[in-house]
Amino acid sequence: MASEEEEFFYCEDEYGEEEEEAAADWDGLAVEADEDDLGLLEEDPPLRERRADCWAITEDSLSAAQQEDLSTVMNLLNIKQHHARALFIFHRWQIDRIYDYFDRKGRDRMLKEADIVLQEKSSIKLSRSVKCNVCFDDDLSLTNVSTMDCGHYFCNDCWTEHFNAAIDSGKKQIRCMEVKCFAICEEGIVRRLLGQKYPDAARRFDRFLLESYLENNDFVKWCPSVPHCGRAIRVGTGDRDCEVKCPCGVSFCFNCMEQEHSPCPCTLWKKWSIKNQGESENIKWIVKNTKSCPKCFKPIQKRDGCNLVVCTCGQSLCYLCGGPTGRTHTWTSIEGHSCNRFKESDQSVDTGRRQLERYTHYCNRFKIHEDSYKEQQQKLGPAVQEQVKRLESNRVRPRTLRDGDWLIEAHQRLLRSRKVVSRSYAFAYYMFGGELKAHPSEKRSLAPAQNLFENQQEQLERHVEQLSKVLVTNISALPDEEIVRMKQEVVNVAKILETLCGEMYSCIQDELLPLLMEPMNIAMYMPDGPEKAKLFSA
Repeated sequence: MASEEEEFFYCEDEYGEEEEEAAADWDGLAVEADEDDLGLLEEDPPLRERRADCWAITEDSLSAAQQEDLSTVMNLLNIKQHHARALFIFHRWQIDRIYDYFDRKGRDRMLKEADIVLQEKSSIKLSRSVKCNVCFDDDLSLTNVSTMDCGHYFCNDCWTEHFNAAIDSGKKQIRCMEVKCFAICEEGIVRRLLGQKYPDAARRFDRFLLESYLENNDFVKWCPSVPHCGRAIRVGTGDRDCEVKCPCGVSFCFNCMEQEHSPCPCTLWKKWSIKNQGESENIKWIVKNTKSCPKCFKPIQKRDGCNLVVCTCGQSLCYLCGGPTGRTHTWTSIEGHSCNRFKESDQSVDTGRRQLERYTHYCNRFKIHEDSYKEQQQKLGPAVQEQVKRLESNRVRPRTLRDGDWLIEAHQRLLRSRKVVSRSYAFAYYMFGGELKAHPSEKRSLAPAQNLFENQQEQLERHVEQLSKVLVTNISALPDEEIVRMKQEVVNVAKILETLCGEMYSCIQDELLPLLMEPMNIAMYMPDGPEKAKLFSA
């Protein structure tokens, strides 16, 4: 009998004939999708996708990408390049917003609101010499004086020092020296005068103009790769809530620049990451290696046996999630029990213990799927590739059975779906824990929306495990008729997973997030993963 310090409990191996038959069915890779599900997938149109206009810009092509946007507005409004740049910076490089302002307010009003002054008549009198109102030199020839769009003029030496001081202070937009004048100095004049006396400052000025395309642009960001790959990613206007993949191989959320984390919103993912990093090692070990009895709360560690365990207090529980159960079960399932739902314990238990118990549930489910993802990526991936090679190298079989692309596609769908399941637990931890404020008028809608979400999560989780079970089979060694049947099953389950993932995203975005007072969004579901950025050619 185990001591109190090391309490291990095992499930008695009590299987009847029915249970053995059920286990045999599982080992036979029976797909748990009824005919209606499969028929629905064949008749329904594919999920509608919205692809981001996603480009990868290198430092060499950065100037060309910026010039493309500038030229569009210059031609639209018939303005100079520095005016177009100032307008873009004012609107944070959102060309759709510029079009909207142009339609609603007109050209002149839009430029005025951005403090853009167009060419005005110069106040220089036609004479042999003029006076600079900064240095007060009154014997200047017209060749030594420069005039800006606003009509104000000063000597070239004063302009040069003004430009150099502005560059030293880090300004990317240099304005006129005249008091209370907000006109932007013409870039050509700035570049010419600085190049004559301060060539380094002129190069820094050009660099500042390029950097403004990144720093003042909500739709262009540097790839977060380490070491840096030297590329910036540009997405289309309105596509900030998206996940992208740089040509260097790094995938990330464009909105928060963290690793891809949908269907969990950026705010909640950041909280989840901080919480996971901040928990003590003891709690992490407990979460990883034990389950708490839902009745007496003693920690339980299982060494072997099935997932139904019985505590010394008599309570039965599922070792996968720690939830209370009955004792009727098979090797793979427990009657009337679902792992994905968290059930509150007795209200007499103190709040701290309930919070720990709740966190343990969601953290454990999150980690199980994260670990499974890594294992299926590192181990199952090469095994699937080997299966494909064996199918393709078997010249005895018909050509249609030698094609193994369906296995590779199914493996990719499995990895994608496993990520979705894992991160759905991070979302559920905050969404249904009372930490987020819901609109008072929407609180009644939370319970049915939660039920819908958890039903989808349960189905998604179940089909992920089914596909995992199928892909570990030695398919290349099966008879031809079995390979045909297996292919149909794999393709159908992969389609079901794609549909279920899309429905979960829709449930979160359309049913759950609108209930919250704090506005949140998630990236749209992409069956093939983050949008791959195309290289922008100069």
